[in-house]
Amino acid sequence: MKQFKHEELFKLDGDIPLLRAVPYGIQHILAMFVANLAPIVIVAGVAGLGADQTGTLIQSAMLIAGIGTLIQLFPLWRIGSGLPIVMGISFTFVTVLCGIVATYGYSTAIGAIMVGGVIEGVLGLFAKYWRRIISPIVAAVVVTSIGFSLLGVGATSFGGGSGAPDFGSPQNLVLGTISLVSCLVFQVLAKGKTKQLSVLFGLVIGYVVALFMGAVDFSGFADLQLFALPQLMPFTPEFNVGAIVSVTLIFLVSATETIGDTSALAMVGLNREVREKELTGSIACDGFVSSLSACFGCLPITSFSQNVGLVAMTKVVNRKAIATGAVIMVLAAFLPVISVLFSSLPEAVLGGCTIMMFGNIIVSGFQMIARAGFTQRNITIAALSLAVGIGFTQASALFAVFPEIVQSVFAENCVAVVFLVAVVANLVLPREAKVDDARAGERTDDRPGEEPAAVQAAGSENVASPMDAPALDVDEGDLARV
Repeated sequence: MKQFKHEELFKLDGDIPLLRAVPYGIQHILAMFVANLAPIVIVAGVAGLGADQTGTLIQSAMLIAGIGTLIQLFPLWRIGSGLPIVMGISFTFVTVLCGIVATYGYSTAIGAIMVGGVIEGVLGLFAKYWRRIISPIVAAVVVTSIGFSLLGVGATSFGGGSGAPDFGSPQNLVLGTISLVSCLVFQVLAKGKTKQLSVLFGLVIGYVVALFMGAVDFSGFADLQLFALPQLMPFTPEFNVGAIVSVTLIFLVSATETIGDTSALAMVGLNREVREKELTGSIACDGFVSSLSACFGCLPITSFSQNVGLVAMTKVVNRKAIATGAVIMVLAAFLPVISVLFSSLPEAVLGGCTIMMFGNIIVSGFQMIARAGFTQRNITIAALSLAVGIGFTQASALFAVFPEIVQSVFAENCVAVVFLVAVVANLVLPREAKVDDARAGERTDDRPGEEPAAVQAAGSENVASPMDAPALDVDEGDLARV
């Protein structure tokens, strides 16, 4: 075996042997594995998809995560950042997609993702012309609203899933509680990097208990094949203007998260500011690969913040090492046993492991607001956008006077309303001449264009270890390892 110099791991293009690279790639897979598959299970449950269909989508999720990561590592034309970014299925879209599939069906969601992804991809190529309107305070309140919007999703899973005949039964509540407690116990007792696996531990314990309680559905194992190809176009896309507008707005939110993750990774991993080419390539990859994901019936993809945190902890930025993890994900997509095993997971077990994740998104949003600074202007933007976005969507009848397309986009989508109000308020409210929060030594002027990595790293959906919050070198938001 070629002589291995450990310092090569800390170089973007360091020369390391393949066998030495594999363990570091596997580490990144474990950090994001649950978060990559959980959104599929949640949305598929709301859509009423069967175990076979859900298993197929999980296969596709692993394939897309691997492809997206490889494109980020080794760009195609201007698509991809060239940085060690790990991609996966986004939690950011769960709320809006649950609403769309419940109202119009899963095919309409797929059509909206295809169009929205292309729009984000094109906008990504021209990011330098528009990204400056997304200031740190705008990103912060959007992340906070995402957390609030997902609480109901987590609670529904905890009870057994939407429309479950035994919803809220003692069995479901016991399974959800055991899974949650297992995550917490592992988080308290685990040391170092193993804390990243607390959610995986909770799922394993919950699954074993569910086996003894007879709560696991084994129907997907009946005709299990050793090897199978992911299905291309398993759903015929349908296009609804309201659904497309709604999903496209969330793609803009996802773009702000990708900006943050990319900026933070350049800082904590490479000790430098992110370059314009890297930002545009990262956002373009986010969008175009999301459209490709829809072609396999899958949900949108985005950068994973917990992997940014892993880079901050280990300082391993070698693209070859992380690429081995991406290749393993692609290979796993052709092994149906992995997807069938995950799709057989009882909803209550998943809910027990995700409810804490969603709560941490809210807390991370609060942390981002604090880092943006408590100037009067920032307080006004945060208070106004959260009050209108969350308050008005809880009384959705307020939107009855608007056209149907406006109702379909905003009436029950607090994230879209918060995003719109925050952007408008950020553009309209006058700038403050001085910063008020000099005590903390933080820059609190939220002028558009200033996107510190510490504030913008917000991969909200990306949830691997909910209770773990390793301190990054720049103390970036990073959704507290969500």
